[in-house]
Amino acid sequence: MSDTHEEAHTGPIKNPKQLLLTVFLSFVLPVFAIIGLVVFVTSGNKPAEGVANPEMAIAQRIQKVGMVEVRDANRPLRPGEEVFKGQCAACHATGAAGAPKLGDAAAWAPRIQTGFEALVQSALKGKGAMAPQGGGDFDDTEIARGVAYMANASGGKFEEPNRPDAPAADGAAAPAPAASGG
Repeated sequence: MSDTHEEAHTGPIKNPKQLLLTVFLSFVLPVFAIIGLVVFVTSGNKPAEGVANPEMAIAQRIQKVGMVEVRDANRPLRPGEEVFKGQCAACHATGAAGAPKLGDAAAWAPRIQTGFEALVQSALKGKGAMAPQGGGDFDDTEIARGVAYMANASGGKFEEPNRPDAPAADGAAAPAPAASGG
């Protein structure tokens, strides 16, 4: 009687392999089925990209990976004040992030002592919290003009540079900036 009793309580799973197969089929397989259905339903009725404007879609597909911007090297240089207002004023007018303010001779004096080239290189390559200024809307010579404007407003006596290949305003060769502290 005891043999019959144990026989009646046994289930279809007889070994661990059958248990693992049952767990997989009962839980894991339905999860994957639900994920598949969700992906199928959500991606079904979306219009293809560019259907509204096929010309735009074609232009996007054949667009070059990189872009080259050709600037007019013969355009007149912008003056230092304009460069200051366009590129430098955000920090140097307010003193943000420890930037020396325009006209603050005490803050600019040690910087002016380093010389014009050192100031220009700091502006172009960045220094402290100031990011590099080269490669933006202004070329390197215009950035140097902005540096001369700020330094001169704070006690320096630097001449705004011209392009290396351009003659000076008075017809002479491009002068080297004077490096005098003040």
